[in-house]
Order: sequence, then structure tokens, then C-alpha cells
Amino acid sequence: MSQQVPATRMNLTMYKSKLVAAKKGFDLLKKKSDALKVRFREICKNIYNTKLHMGTESSDAFFSLTQAEYAAGNFRTNLLEGQMLASVCVASRTDNVAGVKLPVFTKQDTGTETTERLGLVGGGRKIQACRDNFSLYLESLIKLASLQTSFVAMDEALKVTNRRVNALENVTIPKINAILSEINRELDELEREDFTRLKKVQSKKADKIKEEEDAKAALAAAAKANGDKDVVALDAPSSTSNVLGGYDAADDEDVVFT
Repeated sequence: MSQQVPATRMNLTMYKSKLVAAKKGFDLLKKKSDALKVRFREICKNIYNTKLHMGTESSDAFFSLTQAEYAAGNFRTNLLEGQMLASVCVASRTDNVAGVKLPVFTKQDTGTETTERLGLVGGGRKIQACRDNFSLYLESLIKLASLQTSFVAMDEALKVTNRRVNALENVTIPKINAILSEINRELDELEREDFTRLKKVQSKKADKIKEEEDAKAALAAAAKANGDKDVVALDAPSSTSNVLGGYDAADDEDVVFT
């Protein structure tokens, strides 16, 4: 993949910006993963404690049911013949944890009064104790259902986040670094080639100038050896102190204006 990227300054700048974005995304996802792990451990701990308490609550509820049936007789038929109106419902809401929506279930009373005349003959206190125990057991069941649902959602979100973190850390960022290293090597090689080419051109220019100077010096030496006075006169510096010294004013005729 890195061999298909042209080694240009534009690509170098583009992949540097990609590397910065990848590192920033890695940091954010790492923080999100850490936050999800903390909440995941808390959910697991709450599930464990809730199940421990539910064992005792379940035993107490069903034992109180047995006591109520023993004290008041079999009241299930009378209960089924009455109005089956729910006195408790389950309300749901969502809790946002690092962008992950977790469902939360809570117990909510509907306000419906129970009109069953149970325990009038006997065993009313046991039936009320049975109702209270099963109410506590129901709250634990609702809490456990909320924790279990949050556990599944959190586990899936944590897996996706960890896969993204590992992909950025082990695949994307090393690949971008490899591309940047190759582009830098290619650009350094091009700069070395340009530097060598410039040195070669300057060397050729210097040699050409030296050859021209040597040729001029040789011509001047040859002319001087042959006794060429004009060349020597041209080479000698002229004196400007007595410019009119070689002229005689008496040789010139008078000019008469008429």
C-alpha cells in the first residue's frame, strides 16, 4: 500500500494530518474503553450482590407463602376469582455512559388498591407478610433484569470499542507511520540527487570559466612574445594627466569668420 503513494510534499502533509487524527481518535476511544470497563465491573459486582440477596429473598418469600397457606388455607382460588388489576408496573429509562445507552428498569406503583378479602377468617397477618416478601423479591427481580440487560449492552459496546482501539493501535497508526517513513526517505533521496546535480553543474561552470581565462592568458602571452605593440599598448594603462601633450597649436591654421 505504501509503495502506491507518490512521494510528494502534499502527500506528506496529508498523511501527517491523518496520523494526528488517528492518534487523537485512539486517545478518545481509549478513554471511552476505560470508562466502559469501570462501569462494566460495577455492573458485574451489582449483579453478583443482587443474586446473593435474591437467594435469601426467594427463600423467605416462598416460605412465607407456605406459612400463609397453612394459616389461611388454600386462598389461590379466591385470589384468581377476584379482579386481576396490576398494582405494580415496570418503568424504563436510559442511562448514557460514554455514548452507550443502557436501559434501566424501576418499580412503579399504579395506585390500584387490592380489594381481595383474604385472611378474614384467619391468617391475615401471614398473608400480609407473604405480600411484603414477594414485593421485595419483585424489586430484586426488576433490578436484576435491568443489570442483566445493561450487562449485555455494555459487553457488546466494550467489544466494539476494544476492536477499534486495537485496529488503530496495531494497524492504522503503524501503516501511516510506514507510509510517512517511505515518503521521507524518497524525498531525502530526491534532495540528495538535486544537491549532487547542482554541484556537478557548478563544477562544469567553474571549469568552463577557467578554460576561458586560460585561453585569454595564452593569447595574451603569445601576442606579447610575437612583439605586437598594439596589443601591448592596449594592455598598458594610458595616462590622463597630459592628454594634449602630443598636439602642437602652431600647426593649426587660423580660422577667420566673415
